[in-house]
Amino acid sequence: MIQRLEVQYRQSARDDLANIFRHIAEASGNPQVALKFVLRIEDRCQSIGNAPRGGRSRDDIAPGLRTVPFEHSAVITYVVESDVILILNIFYGGRDYETLMRDGGSGDPS
Repeated sequence: MIQRLEVQYRQSARDDLANIFRHIAEASGNPQVALKFVLRIEDRCQSIGNAPRGGRSRDDIAPGLRTVPFEHSAVITYVVESDVILILNIFYGGRDYETLMRDGGSGDPS
C-alpha cells in the first residue's frame, strides 16, 4: 500500500492563494465564487499527497520541482521532501511560472 504524504504550504503558496482569492473576488464581484475556486485548488493540492510523483517532473527549472495543472487556469508547483509534499507556489492566469522560478523569484524552491 502506498502511503499518503502530508501536504504543507510554503508562505509563498499561501500568499498566492490569497492573491487569487482577491483577484477573482474583485473580477467577479462575488467573494463566494472566489472562495469556491480557492477551496478547489486546496483540494487539488491535498490530492497530490495521494500520488506525490504524479506531477510532471521539472528538473529543467529546479532540482526536484514538480508541477500539476489546475482547471486550465493555474499551475501548482511543489517538491517532495522525504515524507512531506511542500507546495511552493500556485501560478494563476497564465503567469510565466517557468521564467519566475528560473529567475529565482517567488518560486525559488530553496
